Formats: sequence, C-alpha cells, structure tokens
Amino acid sequence: MRHTLPIAPQFYVTAPQACPYLDGRRERKLFTALQGEHATTLNNTLSKQGFRRSQNVLYRPSCAECSACLSARIRVDDFEPSKSQRRILKRNRVLQREATSPWATEEQYDLFRRYLESRHADGGMADMDIFEFAAMIEETPVKSRVIEYWDRTGDDEELIATCLTDVLDDGLSMVYSFYNPDLARQSLGTYIILDHVRIAQEAGLPYVYLGYWVPGSPKMGYKAGFSALEVFRAGDWHGIKDGDDYAAETHPLAVDPIAEQVARITLPDTRAP
Repeated sequence: MRHTLPIAPQFYVTAPQACPYLDGRRERKLFTALQGEHATTLNNTLSKQGFRRSQNVLYRPSCAECSACLSARIRVDDFEPSKSQRRILKRNRVLQREATSPWATEEQYDLFRRYLESRHADGGMADMDIFEFAAMIEETPVKSRVIEYWDRTGDDEELIATCLTDVLDDGLSMVYSFYNPDLARQSLGTYIILDHVRIAQEAGLPYVYLGYWVPGSPKMGYKAGFSALEVFRAGDWHGIKDGDDYAAETHPLAVDPIAEQVARITLPDTRAP
C-alpha cells in the first residue's frame, strides 16, 4: 500500500505550560508543520490569521482559559512616528543596516547571549547553545533575511542589533530580534521596528508584523505605542486606538474549542491548475 502525505496541513496543540508573559497563567499553542513546496503559500496565508513562524513550525496561542495574546501588525501607509520615536530614529542615525541571507555568525550569537542574560535570563531560550541558535536562524523553509545593525563610527565596528525577518507577500514579519542591552538610551527594540517600517515602505509592502501584543504584560506592552496598529481578534484585523481598552480575557468560556478554531482557519488552495 502506498502512503502519501495529506494535502491539508495537520494541526496539533502543545501541552499547557507556564505563561512567559502573565504570572499565574498557563499557555498552550495551536501549531502545524511548515514544509514542502507549499511552505511559502502556507506561511503567507496563516500569517494573515495571527500565526507566527518558529523554524519549520507555524503557531498561534490557543490557551484554554485566556485570550490575552493578540497578533499585531502596523499599517505602513498610515504609520506616523511619535515625537519620541522620531528622537529614537535620530539617536540611531549612525547605525548602518545590512540585510543578509539567514546565516548565523559568532558575532550574532555573542550579542544574543548578552541580550538573553540581561533581559530574559529565566526565559525559554536561556539555555540555547550556538547550534540551537544556528538552527533558529538558518532552518527556514521560506524567504527570510537577517537584518543587522552595525556601529562603524569608532576604530572597531560593532554589531549592535539583529533581527530575523520573514518576507511575506503582504509585509515583513519580525520573527525575533535582539540587541546590545547596555545601550538602553538608544531604545534599540523600538528602533528596529521603526526601521522595518522604513524597509516595508521602500519595498511597497503594506504591513509589518510584530508578533504578539499582550495587554497587561510589561514585556510586550510597548507595541501599543506604535500608530496604525492592528490586532487579530475574533477572526479579523481591527485597528486599536487605546491599548487600555483591551482587557486580558481569562474566562474559559471566552475561548472557543480547538476543533472550532481549526475549522475557521482558511487554508491556501494548493491544487494544480
């Protein structure tokens, strides 16, 4: 008997574990494999429905008793930097951007380790070694780029920040970014986002996908500070005006069963014409 892979992707759910964003809560993810000749099409389609990529997996929060995590993106054409964001752009104007293919380097890993030890020492990536880091950067079945930011004003050039970025058919998806934690005054996390808006404008792409915004989380709340921000909620994208209007729902009846969530996912048509 011949066995073939199913045409439609199969979805699975992770076991509950401690939430990294909100104390006392448990997180769970809905995920599917990203592989094969239709990986790019699937990544484009599911990214528009709140999914994120991690290596060869696409995932979306599906917590049993919480719906706080909201996928967020910036409408590039409508974006206007605030006064403080314009100061951040000016403060970092000496940095030079370099876009490369997804290839891990020792400079990137050294910066990554410094960033984790300062900002996320107790996080899920804290024990990541150089081989796991290389896999995070290099194992991508879709069009990805590593965006590096260098300071070359002194005698020695220095890698200041890095972002792994996917190029979607409707925007840029910031998969993971890290930067020099000693340069707090430069607000590098915000600068990377602002520069990605600039890259998307230059490329004629309408959106910059930021990952998840979590109301009530100090780690993720900064994303609400960007204008023209949309969040994916109740099956569609909605513009937000005031981040305080979004309460972190925790009642179990506020979350639909997994089967209903999967049934509402729109899949790409990969049949041959």
